[in-house]
Amino acid sequence: MKRLAGKIAIITGASSGIGHAAARLFASEGAQLVVSARRQNELDALVEAIVREGGSAIAVAGDVCDERLAQHLVATAQERFGGLDIAFNNAGIVGPMGPLQDMQSSDWHDVLHTNLNGAFLGAKYQIPALLQRGGGSLLFTSSFVGHTVGMPGMSAYAASKAGILGMMKCLAAELGPNGIRVNALLPGGTDTPASITNAPNAGPEVLAFVENLHALKRMATPEEIAQAALYLVSEDSNFITGTAMLADGGVSICRT
Repeated sequence: MKRLAGKIAIITGASSGIGHAAARLFASEGAQLVVSARRQNELDALVEAIVREGGSAIAVAGDVCDERLAQHLVATAQERFGGLDIAFNNAGIVGPMGPLQDMQSSDWHDVLHTNLNGAFLGAKYQIPALLQRGGGSLLFTSSFVGHTVGMPGMSAYAASKAGILGMMKCLAAELGPNGIRVNALLPGGTDTPASITNAPNAGPEVLAFVENLHALKRMATPEEIAQAALYLVSEDSNFITGTAMLADGGVSICRT
């Protein structure tokens, strides 16, 4: 039995990395998907791959900072597939790294707006749709940065991701009586295009440094993090809500 058979899901940040891997996995497990990101071509290629493999998906390009996109994603799920059962608010940015005192105010606001406000806007319109279905699963991508670990030069990112955790916990308490589970997934270092290890000026020493931070001495693949997301949105985790689940390869506990 497919774990998401008959479920309808929204995934943001789906053009690459964790969101892309989650979309492929959720579709293979039977979910009908509305996938979103800023890059239309990459989304179209994703949908083509899902359909080719027997799945069902539609792409809606846009910026999670745009409230109209949040509304449109939910409306598309309802009009195309009949409702909404799962929302994986995964889109986010790292932003420029460096000392806080040297940061441009505009960069701070961009990171907070994308990561935290984007999550808020998504949830604002997803929750009524989930309530109409009598419950469901609301999942956010947060981070170990700002939760278990402080990383120099990442104050804006940490603040935005820690804010998501506070919001998640309140939503879990608010929505639990209505059958909506709300959780956050906290990946460790993951080999995605947005990773600092894949930055243009990142040499092999950067990869070695990041890998060594983890107890497992390696980075995650997007597919590994997608498996954790699948667990949190599926019925396998029916009694889990309000949880910040680490899938971080031991980076939070490693001191070697």
